[in-house]
Amino acid sequence: QVQLVESGGGLVQAGGSLRLSCAASGRTFSSYAMCWFRHAPGKDREFVAAESWSGGHTYYADSVKGRFTISRDNAKNTVYLQMNSLKPEDTAVYYCAAERLGMGSVVAGLYNYWGQGTQVTVSS
Repeated sequence: QVQLVESGGGLVQAGGSLRLSCAASGRTFSSYAMCWFRHAPGKDREFVAAESWSGGHTYYADSVKGRFTISRDNAKNTVYLQMNSLKPEDTAVYYCAAERLGMGSVVAGLYNYWGQGTQVTVSS
């Protein structure tokens, strides 16, 4: 069982930056692929970024490529999402999720554990 708690969301102006954190419980964090999805009002849940359990592979949605960076600190059981050059269209609730021994899929259904989400609002 893995419990995930996101933090770091908030209100930021367009062009600004935020770093989201997702802290995981448990002693086997390093064996989980981690990802970020987001859900904006009136839209479907959207894949943002993922990292394989080994950390050797990362994947990004085209909409965030070059602006967002996913990383992990296994010693702290934490995955991060550094978000730069934020745009109003990045406004959403951001969720982290975990899949044991995953390769970093873009498919939400493969992830077994989800956090409660953190709100990111980008003003124009």
